[in-house]
Amino acid sequence: MENMSEILAGEPFLQNMPRQHVETLAGCAQNVVFQPGQFIFREGQPANEFFLIRHGRVAVEIYAPARGAIVIETLGPGDVLGWSWMVAPYQWRFDARATELVRAVALDGQCLRGKCETNHELGYELLRRLSSVVAQRLQATRLQLLDLYGAAK
Repeated sequence: MENMSEILAGEPFLQNMPRQHVETLAGCAQNVVFQPGQFIFREGQPANEFFLIRHGRVAVEIYAPARGAIVIETLGPGDVLGWSWMVAPYQWRFDARATELVRAVALDGQCLRGKCETNHELGYELLRRLSSVVAQRLQATRLQLLDLYGAAK
């Protein structure tokens, strides 16, 4: 049976991260499971963690009153879900819904923020990696908007 440090060390998001940082992260991590159709989080709710998806698919959505839920991106194994835990006011900016059984590692945001405050090297590593996730989500949102508005013409 793998321990949490070994599980985290195998995640693409944490690839080549110094071992001591991975071990620190393991102290803030736990395994979680979400059933198909279950919301993992909703826009506006407190953002208290982020997730490393190990199995299954997650739809990242926004809600438009005239259209309903719009899928911005579908994430799967090896992907990171959530960055709002790192940016005040620590509220989700999207909805996330399991589209099939999801197994993931949840990392506690408050625990991580505390560890980043005392270990700036860890904080830099996480921020550097999460900025790529934010850029990826912005690009996916941009493409979805182009698709929506292109279809309206």
